[in-house]
Amino acid sequence: MEQKKIDRINELAHKAKTAEGLTDDEKKEQAELRLEYVNSFKASLAEQLANTYIVRPDGTKEKLERKAKDENN
Repeated sequence: MEQKKIDRINELAHKAKTAEGLTDDEKKEQAELRLEYVNSFKASLAEQLANTYIVRPDGTKEKLERKAKDENN
């Protein structure tokens, strides 16, 4: 995510805490930017975990595997 968008998220968050508050358009923009940020964060974390290995005490390396989702998740 671009730094410009992160700065805008922060700007809207600060404005929301003031007495002035956010307009409806700003609330919509804030929600869209937050969703984009969360999706970017999740993708980055997934990529990092995809390249993570566990080193066992005997020196062997094991690639992390994604757990299968059960019916409750």
